Parts: sequence; structure tokens; C-alpha cells
Amino acid sequence: MSTTETREQQAGTRGGDGPLRGTPASRGAAVGPVVRVPEPLGEPAAGPAVPAERREAEAARIAPAAAEVAARLMALGGRPGLAPDVANVLFATSMMAEDPALLDAATALVREHGTPPARAVHEAAARFVAALQAAGGYMAERAGDVADVRDRLVAELLGVPAPGVPPLDGPSVLVARDLAPADTATLEPGTALALVTEEGGPTSHTAILARSLGVPAVVACRGAAGLDEGTLVRVDGTAGTVAVVPAGTPVGADVAAAGPRAVTGPVTTTDGHRVAVVANIAEAKDAERAAEVGAEGVGLLRTELTFLSATTEPTAADQRAGYAATMAPLAGTAGVPITARTLDAGADKPVPFLHMPPEPNPALGVRGQRVFDQGTADHDGVLDRQLAALVGGAADAGVRLKVMAPMIATAGEAARFVARARAAGVDEVGVMIEVPAAVLGARELLAEVDFVSVGTNDLTQYLFAADRQSGALAGLNDPWQPALLRLLDQLCREAVVAATPVGVCGEAAADPDLTVVLVGLGVTSLSASPSALPAVAARIAALDLDTCRRAASAALAAPDAEGARAAVRAAADAG
Repeated sequence: MSTTETREQQAGTRGGDGPLRGTPASRGAAVGPVVRVPEPLGEPAAGPAVPAERREAEAARIAPAAAEVAARLMALGGRPGLAPDVANVLFATSMMAEDPALLDAATALVREHGTPPARAVHEAAARFVAALQAAGGYMAERAGDVADVRDRLVAELLGVPAPGVPPLDGPSVLVARDLAPADTATLEPGTALALVTEEGGPTSHTAILARSLGVPAVVACRGAAGLDEGTLVRVDGTAGTVAVVPAGTPVGADVAAAGPRAVTGPVTTTDGHRVAVVANIAEAKDAERAAEVGAEGVGLLRTELTFLSATTEPTAADQRAGYAATMAPLAGTAGVPITARTLDAGADKPVPFLHMPPEPNPALGVRGQRVFDQGTADHDGVLDRQLAALVGGAADAGVRLKVMAPMIATAGEAARFVARARAAGVDEVGVMIEVPAAVLGARELLAEVDFVSVGTNDLTQYLFAADRQSGALAGLNDPWQPALLRLLDQLCREAVVAATPVGVCGEAAADPDLTVVLVGLGVTSLSASPSALPAVAARIAALDLDTCRRAASAALAAPDAEGARAAVRAAADAG
């Protein structure tokens, strides 16, 4: 591949009459007519000024409008079956809608200057957006969230429909600059055949939701804005391409492109090397799907979903019953492991009853296990009660329980968590590897735990200091980046010495080609959304271990992500 072609692909451009190229976000392919998602509302009118005698009444409209917007976002976030990562962002956005500083600033503009309420909200939000952008880094990426809340508030005050996905009359390909969580929360597979966005990255909320829905998606696809409404296109989420197709081409999902539909038996390479292929789940519906596709267990049970919208801590009995119901669909096979991650609160997962103070940079603050190491005694009780509920729920469901903690950076943090989990009755205790320091200190950390699991989404964003929601930084948040793979190689080498299993439960485990590299590095289990598992299992079963190791070596030696992909394809084809 030439340098020019590589740059075009990375930039999401189209060469000549060829297809548009973006970043692959969700595997599979589909053909359908383009339905464009409208751009956000424009600026509301600056006048006429509100008369003095009506200013108090007009100012008083702002808070109820914000409460209504927040309630709608909260309701969307609480819908059964919603992807957990999308629910987390919706809950965080709902809290932003009622931010006192934003509402006070808008109200003051109405009272003091007679600014119409919708315009006042727009101007007040503009100040926050400007301040966040000036702060740079993580804070700058939150400017888009404020703009989304602003547009919803403005629409509520003007009495017009909120911006978002239009009603779909039939199977369609949605094309947008980007899709907010509230836009994507109501999409249904079969109607939304595929998603194409000009912004976003492979670990953005759009990409995560697309994988959860099992629909193809291409993100960071520059030039998508030039696709006309109704144009028939084929979206290939595996290759990252969007191509115009002739009229009359059958509309619908390309089942063959989606790959196999189930995992068949224990997964091994052609020479018998065993790799566990397990699922990421959050509720019973996910577990049922995991059982249907033949998952060998659960590598990541997200436990925070029941906490995110709770104003008071769920009772121990309610937690126990909820965990048992979630685990039960996978209890049919003796010894099936269910690996639960303890409450991952903080940053983009606010938990109201924890009363966590605001932080200038939440992603680098008190989140995950840090809440219980750095928080109050009341916070400590929350973790201990959750651990007890997990042990009880697993016993009720008749499954083998493993528990791991998120956001662990040091051996000392790991040791403290292991002690508390064992005191609660957990036999197999591990930690998430999401912080580069945990890899650099792996020799000491691995001595404290029974297993580790790599969250490649967070590990990548912390390694490159690049918010994974940023479309502009999608190239850095690519799990094919050699720097990330070299970090995983270092971890796996230390794990061999310590005889400690290493799993991957980030989005990297959903890419069949990348799993070849992970197996070659020494990863022993791969955990992804149930819909991704059959293709992952089939890819591993088609190669021998030596080929995987050669592919891993080729990826480690590559200069960039695109070079790593090409090198692995060549190594796999040669094998």
C-alpha cells in the first residue's frame, strides 16, 4: 500500500470514483438508502428583548425545561437492554442538563438583560463550551456534550422537536456528523441497517452501540456529508468503506459478510492451543444471547448498571437477586466462569448516592477502585456489600464466580482489593489492566492476583492521552497501534513468568484479525460482545499458534497501526 493510499484511508477520504473510507467500527455489511440525520438547531433569535414585567416569569421557564430534558435522558438511559456504555453517557448527560452553573447563568441573562430564554441558554452554554475548549485535553472533548444539552434545552424552550434521528419509514443507512447517545438509544436492528458518521472513533459511543446492536458501522468517514438522501449505499463495517451501489441492489444485511453465527465447541488453534472465547454482558438478556452463540463463559460482567440511576444504594438482597438473574442463563454448563467487575463509578459513570465531588479532570481522578480506596467509610461499605451480593448471587445461580476490580495502578492497590474480596468469600480474584503503570509494575502486581484482564479501551486512551470519544483522535485510539501492542507484549511476558492468565475484555477482543495478534502475544482469553464471538472463534480456529506468533511479531515491528494491520494480514495469509 502506498503512502498516499494509507493517508487517504486514515483521513476517511475517497480516491477517484472509489468508495469512501473511514474507520471500521462494527463488523458486517448492509445495503440501504441513506437517511441523513439533521444538523443541530441553529442559533435562536437574539430578540426581541423580554419586557421588564415578564422577565421573572420567562426566567422561571428555564429550570423546568432543564428538568424535563434531564428526565427524558434519564428515562432513555434506564431502558431495558440498552448498551451499558451508552446508558452511562446518557446518565452523565442528564446530570449536565441540570447543571446549576449553566442554569444560573442563563437565568441571569433573562432577568438582567431581557434575553429571550432560548437565546439565554444558547449564550450561557457558549461560555461553557469556550471555557472547556480553552482548557484542552479531556475537558475540551466534553464541549460536544454541553452543545448537545444546549440544543435539547433550546428545543424544549421553543416548543420544537429535539434534534436527533428522524423517524425511519423502512430499512435505512443512517448518515450523520455524529450521533449523540440519546439519538442512538432508540435505534432498532433491521430498521437501522448501518451507521456512518463523519466524526467519532472505534471506541466512541456510536461504535460501541453499533456493536451492541450487531449492525455495521463506519466512523470518522470524511466525505459522508456528500451522500444525498435516498442514495443506495453499501456499508462495510469490516473494511471501513461506504460505496454507492446501483439502483435495484437488494436492501438488507449481508449475512455472509457478518460471518459465522455461533461458536462451536471449545476454541483451539489448528495445533490444539486452547483459547477461551467468552462474553461481555450487563444483564440477563446479554447472558441469554451469550449462551445462544456458544460463549464459554463471561469475561466481563458489568455490575454498575443497577447503580447508575439509583438515588439510594440498592439493598444487598436486591443486588443478590439481580446478579443471580443475570448469571442464571449461563448456568447450564458446569464450571462456566462468570467474571464480574466491581462497581466502576466515577468519570463518565456518575452514581448519585455516592455524592462524589466534582473534579477538574474526572478520567484521571477518583474512579473505579479508587472510589473505595480514597473515599469515605460509607463508600467502603458499598464495595463490601456488593462483593457479598456477588458471592450470594453466584451461589444462587449455580455458577463459578471470579471477581476483578477496575482502575488498578499498583501492586498495593491490587493487594488491598484481593484481601477484601477473599474476606467476602471470593475464591478467584483479579484486577483490570487499564493504566500503563500497572503494566510497568506487572511483576509485583501479578504476584498479588489470580488473573488479570486488559481493558484495551481505557488502556489505549491513557497510553496516548487521547479521549476515546474524540473523532479527531480516532487514529490514536486504534487498538492496532504498535505502542499498545508492545505494552501488551510486556504484560504477557511477565504473566508467563508468574503463571498468571491474561484476558482481554476491551473492544480489541472483538476484532478477529487483531485477536490473532493477541493469541500470538500470549493472551489466554478473549471477551467481547456476544455478536462478535463467532467470528473471533472462527478466526482463531483457522490458524496454528506459530502463525499467530509470527503475526504478533510482525505487528510489534510495524511503524504504525495501518502497517500493523497489513503485516498481520500478510503473515496470516502466508501461514
